[in-house]
Amino acid sequence: MVELACREDARFEASRLEEGTSPSYSVETIARVRGTEGVERPYFVIGADAFAEIGTWYRWREVVDAATFIVVSRPGATYAVPEGAIAFRLEDVALPISSSEIRRLAKEHSADLPVPLAVAEYIERRGLYR
Repeated sequence: MVELACREDARFEASRLEEGTSPSYSVETIARVRGTEGVERPYFVIGADAFAEIGTWYRWREVVDAATFIVVSRPGATYAVPEGAIAFRLEDVALPISSSEIRRLAKEHSADLPVPLAVAEYIERRGLYR
């Protein structure tokens, strides 16, 4: 779905850092990114709603210590920055919907999803999130 979404805008490219069949954890992805040339502390772009729950993540302290967060505002979402975290608020984007909300809406009808058309069609064809 990421590849389908990226096809609609040449500025974006899908990454395969988390490819595979086993669960993917942010702490492991950050370690892979840090292993690339010239990257010491990667930026982690995240919605405010997800950032609010970072304390529940697998090895979350290591994630906080290893990345700089760009926290995208969400309507009604509040969060506290954990001690030691470096986080910058991004208020200008204010995406009105989260991935959790997209999954909830997909249960009802994929055609009305606020995602690129190719992604909505993919979700519908495969009956995802139902």
